[in-house]
Amino acid sequence: MDQADVKLEAEAPVQDETAAANIALASADKPASTIPAEELTRLTDDIVSALKTVYDPEIPADIYELGLIYKIDIEDDRSVAIEMTLTAPGCPVAGEMPIWVENAVSSVEGVSHTNVNLVFDPPWTPDRMSEEAQVAVGWF
Repeated sequence: MDQADVKLEAEAPVQDETAAANIALASADKPASTIPAEELTRLTDDIVSALKTVYDPEIPADIYELGLIYKIDIEDDRSVAIEMTLTAPGCPVAGEMPIWVENAVSSVEGVSHTNVNLVFDPPWTPDRMSEEAQVAVGWF
């Protein structure tokens, strides 16, 4: 199955960039997506917007701006696979947050299915936070 490999690299999102600019599309070794470019851009933007509705309950910033989302893969069948981490492996919402992310992304029009995978490598550090998140927690 062809896939649009939409990756969020290890650096934190930059507040002034659009979601589409934050995400690098298909790498050279993967086949191009059969999803039309306009639709892929819309899906990407809507998925990032949905991710920004999920907040870490202990930090007043959304998980996208915190840099907890490591990778988003949009398959040609419009299923979405997300790799994310937590601020700490012992986070009290470790069992719940992936469900919150799955529910938020599954609500995006056009997404057929969402799978969230929790990873801890590389470990999250505060330098992954965007400026927006740093302002929200009072670090800026």
